[in-house]
Amino acid sequence: MIQFWEEHKKKIIAGFIIIITVIALFAGGKNMNATLLESVVGFVVTPFQDITTGIGNWVESTSDSAKDKTALLEENAQLKEDLAKLQDESKRLEQYEKENIRLSALLKIAQKYPDYKSTGTKIIAKNPGVWYNTFTTDKGTADGVSANMILIAPGGVVGKILESGKNYSKAQSILDSRSAVPAMSLRTGDLGVVKGDYTLMNNGLCKMEYIDGEAQIAVGDEIVTSQLSEVYPEGLSIGKVTKIETDANGLTKYAIIEPFVDLKHLGTLLVIDKNTTEENP
Repeated sequence: MIQFWEEHKKKIIAGFIIIITVIALFAGGKNMNATLLESVVGFVVTPFQDITTGIGNWVESTSDSAKDKTALLEENAQLKEDLAKLQDESKRLEQYEKENIRLSALLKIAQKYPDYKSTGTKIIAKNPGVWYNTFTTDKGTADGVSANMILIAPGGVVGKILESGKNYSKAQSILDSRSAVPAMSLRTGDLGVVKGDYTLMNNGLCKMEYIDGEAQIAVGDEIVTSQLSEVYPEGLSIGKVTKIETDANGLTKYAIIEPFVDLKHLGTLLVIDKNTTEENP
């Protein structure tokens, strides 16, 4: 028996495999109501169908993923655009808020001088350099603005109008070398003239000259316009004393003045006409 198995085992195993295969195919065809040939074909083709279906599913999934990625990129670009618009709008609102604050401050100044005619004006051009010593505003004769009207910012005196066209005016600040403003110490009443100075202008400073040698003016005193001015109303703030020196003649003093107004950053100003009142234009 053993010898028979050893001699014919390959044939026996092959026959056994064939019988099992035929039975499996027959059973598969019966369960699915298919012929033997159909079952054999299905047996062979099904794995390839599975592979094809898998590839189709992968292609569809990859396509959907690419579409989703494109949609996300487009959505991200739109969100960035919307954010940029919101940031621009926020900046505009911030500028409007700052402008409203400046206008409110100017209105308070105007209310201190209700007898004088006043109007707001914006700077539209300036001289070369950091400081505003000469500049141009957007109001002129058509708006009732003319030479020798004064310009004020929330901190105090800026300067005055030099000349006016129909819709613009040229102006100078107290830093300009041609500027001269009769002034006094608010604390002591000591008089002098605040003038622009080339050497001091680069530091945003000006000089108060012709102070009496015996005057009690001191560092830290507030300097205001005096009653001697034909252009400026009395009592407008100009700046504070940072230094006092005696002139070479020994009879007079001069003081270095730091203006209260930031003459490096100017925008909207108030024009006041000392010689024209609201009741008597």
